[in-house]
Amino acid sequence: MAGHSHWAGIKHKKGRVDKERSKIFSKLSREITVSAKLGDKDPDMNPRLRAAIQAAKQANMPKDNIYRAISKSEMNDNKNYENLRYEGFGPFNIAFIIETLTDNKNRSASSIRTVLQKSGGRLGESGSTTHLFSICGVLHIDKKKCKEEEIFEIATNSGAKDCFSLDNYHEVICEKEDFYKIKSEFEKKLDNLQYSGIEWRPLSYLDLNKDQGEKVVEILESLEELDDVQNTYTNANLENIKL
Repeated sequence: MAGHSHWAGIKHKKGRVDKERSKIFSKLSREITVSAKLGDKDPDMNPRLRAAIQAAKQANMPKDNIYRAISKSEMNDNKNYENLRYEGFGPFNIAFIIETLTDNKNRSASSIRTVLQKSGGRLGESGSTTHLFSICGVLHIDKKKCKEEEIFEIATNSGAKDCFSLDNYHEVICEKEDFYKIKSEFEKKLDNLQYSGIEWRPLSYLDLNKDQGEKVVEILESLEELDDVQNTYTNANLENIKL
């Protein structure tokens, strides 16, 4: 079961109102701008930028927005963004890993702490929850695009760790360090990937009842409403949450 991917699926089912869509585009634009600023403007020469652009396309961001975000990297706005990771706990002893892209770490920490404390949780120290997760590269390939045997062959030859056939897609898991290399091997054979990213996957999941699961989803939504938050991960089993 893919915990973070399932959370993404829940968000998709709930639908996108304009405000949510605008916030998602804003976060994706920020990642594109920072990626272009830190490396080459050519996505073929900059794996992080290429991944950011692909994520934007997966979210149906207009091409003009993508080009604008790349162009913005050439401006001197005196803002220095950095990727910071926060760790914390929610109710029912649920663990969170929260990735941010921020120009003000005090603001990020304060806003995340407020969300967690409102639900009876708390912000933890560095390393307080990461030992409950493993970090890995994840690729999703639409089942209609490629047969299972072909996916398994590419995955094996490129050095991936695992390959699964799920409901609507094939999932390939690899070491974080091999992510861009293995991703490029798949891109040589396929038009586009359904999804690709580096995720924190729980080593084990905590089962919740319906009310508890819905409470955790509310916290995840509140965290993702924060401008600085790029990704959220939890070890809560949300597989049975229907919204």
